[in-house]
Amino acid sequence: MQNSAEIVFDGIPVGPEEPSLFVAFLDGHDFAPGSRKGFRIDVRKFARWFAAANREPFRVGRVTTRDVADFKDHLRRDQGQAVATVNRCLVLLRRFFGWLAEQGAIPSNPAKKVRELRRQALAPKGLERSQVRRLLREVELRHDIRAAAIFSLLLYTGCRVGDLVNLELTDLLMSERSSTVVFRLGKGNKQRSVPLPLPARRALQAYLDVRPPVSSSRVFVGERGPLTERGIRALCEKYSAITGMKLHPHLLRHTMAHRYLEDNGNDLVGLAQVLGHENLNTTARYTRRTGEQLAEASERLSY
Repeated sequence: MQNSAEIVFDGIPVGPEEPSLFVAFLDGHDFAPGSRKGFRIDVRKFARWFAAANREPFRVGRVTTRDVADFKDHLRRDQGQAVATVNRCLVLLRRFFGWLAEQGAIPSNPAKKVRELRRQALAPKGLERSQVRRLLREVELRHDIRAAAIFSLLLYTGCRVGDLVNLELTDLLMSERSSTVVFRLGKGNKQRSVPLPLPARRALQAYLDVRPPVSSSRVFVGERGPLTERGIRALCEKYSAITGMKLHPHLLRHTMAHRYLEDNGNDLVGLAQVLGHENLNTTARYTRRTGEQLAEASERLSY
């Protein structure tokens, strides 16, 4: 019966020591079964490419940094493999050749200086308008007045869950014409005032009209006292099950950011002020496209 190294290199011309070196590498580490499988796949992939590209047997002592870099380009450009797949392969090769260098089998690690591919920065994903409508309809159908106020604040102010649970009654500056909510304990303990649009104002006022007369000054309360972050997340989980959408507080913050830019001519400065960002670069990530938007744009290409 063939051993694991012989199976890995089956059909590939390799040097006489390579199979035993690879076995020693695997046996010298307490790798999980999944990791061992990954090493076998990626080392075979590299050995096969090396032998074909250089027209010589795969020998660890003959591998150069140029070989590893060219192999990376081959995986991405010629094979069209995902960035994560290419990077995983590079990490495993770096570890294998690093071990060989430590054992004195090769003078240095040829994969050490080969950089991994950079992942494309995509915009944080938010809900589509139709999905927001579905959520708010389900809330209304259940006459869940508190949930309507909570989701409206998240969707219209882009506040964090911590902002929400720390909100005090005195932080609400309500009037018929306009209203403002003050988030006193934002990230970095920075205070900011955010206008409250009419739909959110109405939802919040409806909740305040029926809010239990408890001693706590927190805006959102439950049967056991002030609502906690866990309580907000539990509410999101409840409506995730109802709507079939995976909901969490930060998703609604992302949703607000996307809609604000879309409806206000990409006003980054205004959005940064609403979200409490000090650096516009943080806010600018919402101007990037999501993976789905990029895919749709690519489908529209024609030649």
